[in-house]
Amino acid sequence: MTASTEIFQDRMLSLGLARVSEAAAMASAKLIGRGDEKSADQAAVNAMREQLNLLDIAGVVVIGEGERDEAPMLYIGEEVGTGNGPGVDIALDPLEGTTLTAKDMPNALTVIAMGPRGSMLHAPDVYMDKLAIGPGYADGVVSLEMSPRERVEALAKAKGCGPDNITVCILERPRHEEVIAEVRSTGAAIRLITDGDVAGVMHCAEAATTGIDMYMGEGGAPEGVLAAAALKCMGGQMWGRLVFRNADERGRAEKAGIEDFDRIYARDEMVTQDVIFAATGVTDGNLLPGIRREVGYLTAETILMRSKTGSVRRMSYRNPTA
Repeated sequence: MTASTEIFQDRMLSLGLARVSEAAAMASAKLIGRGDEKSADQAAVNAMREQLNLLDIAGVVVIGEGERDEAPMLYIGEEVGTGNGPGVDIALDPLEGTTLTAKDMPNALTVIAMGPRGSMLHAPDVYMDKLAIGPGYADGVVSLEMSPRERVEALAKAKGCGPDNITVCILERPRHEEVIAEVRSTGAAIRLITDGDVAGVMHCAEAATTGIDMYMGEGGAPEGVLAAAALKCMGGQMWGRLVFRNADERGRAEKAGIEDFDRIYARDEMVTQDVIFAATGVTDGNLLPGIRREVGYLTAETILMRSKTGSVRRMSYRNPTA
């Protein structure tokens, strides 16, 4: 597929992106609570790919579900769309929270972002140390170089409150035990999540609704780019640093074009141009309700955002079941 020289028309493409996200969520809905993570993920992948291939874009998946040999997932480098439109980068997670879906736990989402070709960091499938806060703070009020305690205290000062009025979202993993202990030693509260760190980062952007002021911890680097795309639309600050556990992971980074292994990427370095972002709730969460079932119908709610305008739309889609 050859990229067209057409201009990326984010406004015209945004509704199509919402349809892609909605289709993936509705396809996985029948598997909510059924204990089958793989089938739920595959249903979302199939629906997302089908809808993407209806869009007039020359799209390339830059953040996807692994390498080419892992097909039939939406793999990194896969070309999607009709090929008759602008060249675009696509970052996606057809089902962010496969375990959450299988167990009918909160905050499972389908998420996808789209920007002009070359607009998104080609993050390898390794860990990323992440830090995010919502809008309204001075640049650099917190940083990855700070300790967890320093981050909490700095954010509390900027917010005009004590550390005991700060809530931090962290993935519940053994690797975070020391971080959790240090954050709690400040008096701050922690909301532990089992999966879904894209949603965790997004929660910072709507602290008044979600109650979360800051996100920190190690999670997937591809999800970090997706989260950066969301915050570019919603507002907020984010930083990420790739974490390598072995030579194989460093090799993946080199293959993805990463040269500085110690670099800290700010939000606008992970997503360098204006993007559009869509997420649809699969199970109920703080940001979006999950798929609602009634006799003969499914209803999904999607959040659709454009960084160019800062617009945020929430849309309900009610569709007859077959």
